[in-house]
Amino acid sequence: MKIRKVLFLAAIMGSTAFAAQSQTLRIGLESDPDALDPDKSRTFVGRIVFTALCDKLIDVTPDLELVPQLATEWTVSEDGKTIDMTLREGVTFHDGTPFDAEAVKANIERSQTLEDSVRKSEVSSIESVEAVDATHVKLHLSAPDAPLLAQLADRSGMMLSPASFEGDVAANPVCSGPFKFKSRVAQDKIELEKYAEYWNADAIQLDAVTYLPIPDSTVRLANLQSGDLDLINRLAATDVQAVEGNADLAFARADGLGYQGITFNTANGSKSENPFGQDARLREALSLAIDREAINQVVFAGLNAPASQFVSAASPYFDPAYPVPARDLEKAKELIAEAGVEGDLTLELQAPNRPENQRVVQMIQAMAAEAGIKIDIVAKEFATMLADQQAGDFQASQVGWSGRIDPDGNIYGFVSTDGGFNDGKYSNPEIDRILAEARAVSDPAKRKELYHQANEILMAELPLFYIYNEAWLYGVSSGIEGFSPSPDGMIRLEGVAKSE
Repeated sequence: MKIRKVLFLAAIMGSTAFAAQSQTLRIGLESDPDALDPDKSRTFVGRIVFTALCDKLIDVTPDLELVPQLATEWTVSEDGKTIDMTLREGVTFHDGTPFDAEAVKANIERSQTLEDSVRKSEVSSIESVEAVDATHVKLHLSAPDAPLLAQLADRSGMMLSPASFEGDVAANPVCSGPFKFKSRVAQDKIELEKYAEYWNADAIQLDAVTYLPIPDSTVRLANLQSGDLDLINRLAATDVQAVEGNADLAFARADGLGYQGITFNTANGSKSENPFGQDARLREALSLAIDREAINQVVFAGLNAPASQFVSAASPYFDPAYPVPARDLEKAKELIAEAGVEGDLTLELQAPNRPENQRVVQMIQAMAAEAGIKIDIVAKEFATMLADQQAGDFQASQVGWSGRIDPDGNIYGFVSTDGGFNDGKYSNPEIDRILAEARAVSDPAKRKELYHQANEILMAELPLFYIYNEAWLYGVSSGIEGFSPSPDGMIRLEGVAKSE
């Protein structure tokens, strides 16, 4: 990761200058988050807001190491079926409720039992939670679960005040992070204010933070250039030069952990009953019609990387047997003929209404046409698109995932039968068995072998395929000190300060 322009002004003025300034940070996001409830949230931008709002049991460093947050230490038993955690003392939720072992127990049980929780598959291995005393909790597992600690470093580990469970959590989330919820106007802004009783308050120099959803990257940049925003995420790759050429701005970048691709509805209601939903040969034909490197160069100025599987080529779990597929129109046409398609071959492809996503699907539309595939693009606001996916109201979606430090987080939820993000309802008992076994073993070599076995099946059946691995690009005002981009794409506010 790197910031190409050092923020000299803020460094010279020093921390004493910051105290005299209004310390409200304004962040432009590429879309509006969905439910502000960790158990219901599916969006990447929601995770960004939660990073300031909701502390987790465990956090992740920029080097992708698991480190303490609300849990100060943990040990895993020799058989891998018990995790003992020591909890931070003196922590309170934003409503004054003490954070303790009973709160951990209540939160994990909520994740497991809430009807519309999308965290269920992430914590399914936890058979019971034992509150030993106020500062010690024991997680009893049905089987060893290698990725569980990484899940507890994300939304499954975010702690809500149990006193808030009876209300509408999404409308008024009560967590224990450095900032507490103030207000939200859908599609306009989310306002948080500093929590004075935060356990690590000395690290927080901002008084407030406001998140503003602005889907158009050009408009986000214009607001940054005018000073109406202090930081924007998902800077368009084509705008990087404009930021680097502006003395009042800085460019920040981190290689990401996730991907963008196309997910197919194979069994979720009547909309799955289309040629692509029912025939893997047609899904492969579409994949082969796409020139991934051309998309990377034209839309992203070469700053991303073409993708072929659920982890990037830099991951130790990458399977060299499945490199990025080269465009092969002849093979695509052969597969279409083999599938016996009669008449027009049409696919309805929904995609976020953000300009970059629309440019991607427009290029896919043109490329697919050369193979004889007609694509009808349906642009949607991102949270609406995800809701439609869950309901089965889609044939295919151009959608991605921000990535996790453990490979399980990039695959299990999307292709296992009970996966919380398996919107296409793909189901294969052998995939379920392999991925469950990969969760239960800790030996990296064995896990790698299992993920490669899963890849062999998934590459043949293609319930989804991958287009590119995404880098996180930011535009930052030169009056901001202390911002450091991370591979997980989160905007962490510890140490961040603002001057004018």
